[in-house]
Order: sequence, then C-alpha cells, then structure tokens
Amino acid sequence: MAKLASDFLRDESGTTAIEYALIASCISIVILVAVTGIGSSVNGRFVAVGNGLK
Repeated sequence: MAKLASDFLRDESGTTAIEYALIASCISIVILVAVTGIGSSVNGRFVAVGNGLK
C-alpha cells in the first residue's frame, strides 16, 4: 500500500496536460479581454459616425 501511494505521488504523466490546459485558458482569457476592449472602442466609433450622419 505504501509503494502504491509513493508511486502515485511520483507519477507526473498528467502534469503536462494540466500545464497545457492552464496555458490555453490564460491565452483564452487574454483574447477575451482584448476583443471586449476592441469591441467597445469600435462600437463607440460607429456611434460617433452614426450621430455625425444625422
């Protein structure tokens, strides 16, 4: 039983997959924040152009 527990604690086979998942989620968050900011800026410009055409 002790060997099984020590083998489990030393096993690093899933570590890489978890690291890639964390990196992918961080990149997704950065993209989401950037797109939201750009979208607000573009929306403001369209509103300004629309008001100028009235």
